Amino acid sequence: MAEALISVLLEQLASITIQQVQQQVKLVVDVKKEVANLTHYFRAIEAVLKDAEERQVKEASVKLWLDDLKDVSNEMEDVLDDWNTEILRLQIETQEKEDGNALDTTKKKVCLCIPTAFFCSGQVSRVIFRRDIAQKIKDLNERLATIADIRQKFNLQYTKSSTEHIERQKTTSFVDQTFGRVDEKELLVGKLLSKSNPEGQSPIVIPIVGMGGIGKTTLSQLAYNDKRVQENFKDRIWVCVSDPFDELNIAKTILARLGGNVNSISSDLDAFFECLQKSIEGKKFLLVLDDVWNQDCMKWANLKLHLQKGAVGSKIIVTTRKEEVARMMGAPDNTINLKVLSDENCWSLFAGIAFANSNQDECRNLEPIGREIVKKCKGLPLVAKTLGGLMCCKKEKKEWQDVLSSEIWELHTMEQHVFQPLLLSYYDLTPMIKQCLLYCVTFPKDHVINRKVLIELWMSQGFLVSIGNKKKTIIDIGESYFDDLIRRSFFQNFKKDEFGDIEKCQMHDIVHDFLQYLTRNECLIVEFKGGEKRIELPADNKLSHLTIMFAPYSPFPFSFDHCQRLRTITTFNCKITSLSGELILQLKCVRTLNLSGNNIEEVPDEVGVLVHLRYLDLSSNRRLKKLPDSLCNLVNLQTLRVDGCDGLKKLPEAMGKLTSLQHLHAQGIRHLKLPKSIARLKSLRTLDLWVVIEGEGSGDVEGFRLSELRDMDELQGKLFIRFMGKLKDSAASDAEKAKLVNKKHLLHLVLAFNFDESKGNQSTIQEVVLNALQPNSNLESLQIRGYYGSTLYYPNWTSSLINLKSLTFSRCHVFYYVPLSVLGYLGSLERLRFERMFEVKKVGFEYSLDHQVILFPNLKQLEFDYFPEWEEWDHDENDATSSSPTCFMPRLSTLSIEYCFKLKTLPYFLPRKTPLLQNLIISRCFILSQSCKDRQGPEWSKISHIPNITIEAKIVQNDGV
Repeated sequence: MAEALISVLLEQLASITIQQVQQQVKLVVDVKKEVANLTHYFRAIEAVLKDAEERQVKEASVKLWLDDLKDVSNEMEDVLDDWNTEILRLQIETQEKEDGNALDTTKKKVCLCIPTAFFCSGQVSRVIFRRDIAQKIKDLNERLATIADIRQKFNLQYTKSSTEHIERQKTTSFVDQTFGRVDEKELLVGKLLSKSNPEGQSPIVIPIVGMGGIGKTTLSQLAYNDKRVQENFKDRIWVCVSDPFDELNIAKTILARLGGNVNSISSDLDAFFECLQKSIEGKKFLLVLDDVWNQDCMKWANLKLHLQKGAVGSKIIVTTRKEEVARMMGAPDNTINLKVLSDENCWSLFAGIAFANSNQDECRNLEPIGREIVKKCKGLPLVAKTLGGLMCCKKEKKEWQDVLSSEIWELHTMEQHVFQPLLLSYYDLTPMIKQCLLYCVTFPKDHVINRKVLIELWMSQGFLVSIGNKKKTIIDIGESYFDDLIRRSFFQNFKKDEFGDIEKCQMHDIVHDFLQYLTRNECLIVEFKGGEKRIELPADNKLSHLTIMFAPYSPFPFSFDHCQRLRTITTFNCKITSLSGELILQLKCVRTLNLSGNNIEEVPDEVGVLVHLRYLDLSSNRRLKKLPDSLCNLVNLQTLRVDGCDGLKKLPEAMGKLTSLQHLHAQGIRHLKLPKSIARLKSLRTLDLWVVIEGEGSGDVEGFRLSELRDMDELQGKLFIRFMGKLKDSAASDAEKAKLVNKKHLLHLVLAFNFDESKGNQSTIQEVVLNALQPNSNLESLQIRGYYGSTLYYPNWTSSLINLKSLTFSRCHVFYYVPLSVLGYLGSLERLRFERMFEVKKVGFEYSLDHQVILFPNLKQLEFDYFPEWEEWDHDENDATSSSPTCFMPRLSTLSIEYCFKLKTLPYFLPRKTPLLQNLIISRCFILSQSCKDRQGPEWSKISHIPNITIEAKIVQNDGV
């Protein structure tokens, strides 16, 4: 980590002189001399860091030297951060003076006990603050000089360490490859489908036992997702257990997977078990308990007792590294002891990754060395994947030989066979990506990591710095780091969004253990067990990152007197009720504060002292009613998350001072008032909330207006706009001033109207507003909700959306007709959905068209949901009977029609013009269902070519007859 930090510090030091010239103010005396000395020492140390990082594993003295270097580097980073904060403050003041409209940051003056001019007034305070910076830099320079001298006694080798990384690549399918588990999978599936029930046992337990990294979870996933298993078990539940074995959390997860409302149940374990029994009674279920460590037979017996109400045939898969756990669960006859892969299967897994981008000559040339490397995998799939990811970017024979000959294979201080290859892959990362990977240890084991959240966290720690490539944005750099870690198999269990991009992942337990080993002095995970109310932290000021788990209902359960250099505090599954101002004052260096999911009612005013803070997550604190005005003093804040804070009604008025803010997340809050000052946040990239535009009669004259979005051209991701009540006369003008067409990074747009029939017909003004809200042609998904009119209206810019993949119309008050032909020219459209159209009677095509055209050339999914008055399709009778070359939806694979009670027929073109149609879903369409009755109804001829047909709850596997 020191390597990456020093690279960043050198970059910052290089910019200090430039900053002083630009700001026309000298913050530190003799700055050129001090910066020159610091730069000299850092560069001398940087040259030997790669060798020191590798030698610290075996040499304690080198590790101690590196620890001292990290301490000085971290302190230097804080000092430079103070420096840049003062520069930023000056910029804000200058801007306010130019505007002639200085914002009142706080109603109450905040005077806190740290020597920073940002919270005090007067030139004297600023002079003191700048002298303080100067003295700190001088002191750190002296300490750094000593560290630079000491390095010489270790005879460290000079190596050039690259700060660049491999360009971002599309992730390939090799990540999910498996080899050599066919027999084990069939054995497991056979046990799951078996109807035998020895001695009346229910449910039957099937343990899978094996060492870490051998593929227990992968085997379970293969069986869990097998089509035969899916058909046999309607209810399938997957629970990541790990340690401790928490019956309450397990019961909660099972209930949630079965559709139960866990929030309505008291936190009493017996209450949960009672609900669990009722929910599972009579159901044949498959439960996977992944990664069980606990050998407490009483806990297991208590859980199993409440699972016995399930139907005969229910099964439980348990994965564990411990034979004792399998015996404790009482299933010796069903245990599957997972063995290592054969050399050939291990080679296949390794080669599929290592040679993914190689030609045949390269493969032949490197294969002999590769097979020798694979022998060191000892048959472990995780090791094979990790080494494959390491080698896939190495093309030279010498590079492969260096890996084979590495001294790391001789280390015996770490877990055999697994940590060594992980260490090889770790050392092969660039310094910047190393620190990003190490930071992932702040998540608990089995945590589902959200890609966007992770990148925002990396950003808050200063890990995403563009060195030598100023064209890339911070987010671009984070995306490329994430993809690189995927390619090297540090992440697994991927979940993708509707467009096929990875949005969530997990880390293997072994990888987590490995990262804990590397960060054991800097990162700490504290778990509350057995009813503790408070835990004392180690008296070690080196602690940088603290993760808290399972803290009970109580005030914050720590004091940070001895840990004031903390950069991260994050909570998981905690119920903390309050924070004190005294506690906040102990966290001067914190950059990331994650308090999501607690029961905090109030954030102290003292939060404004945390000038280093970049990331603040208060989401799902449902009792939180307001944010303090002092929050607007956090001029370095980049991410604010308040999702699910139901009691929060507005944001502080001076939000415009948060000029560094890039991500504002506030989903799940019904009506959050935005201050007008937010229009000043030109760097805002994420506005993840409903932008509510008040209609006439709201009384909110000074409310947020659409025109405030005009300068936010960096917005990306999703934008939600909701119009409340009757649209004002100014709505169209404000919509045009919003300039959505300039927001080229915006990919997803939701426009929602709230029509009130008692206020007259507003369809005309809605059309004008819709046309004024023209998005950029890069838009990929669009939803229009609540539109009112006799015919469904498509904005006149619809045809310009050349990249649109998904289009949805929802709750549109259309009285008669939904035309489709206009949308047929959207060449990239893959999904078209209409839902809750209560008055529509007819859907169809208008045929004033050139019959040579292909309509909907790439559409794959067409969905209609809840059209209670829909009676018929409208189409050109001539086209229906002729052999014209008109082509409709040639790539359509799924057609879904649900809750259309009066519809009698299917579209005429199904049998002739949708050759790729694979899935037809007809649900709660009573007349149509009868018409499509298997081989008997009048509509059957239209669908006889479709392989998979679902009518009501019945699935028809069509044999083509």
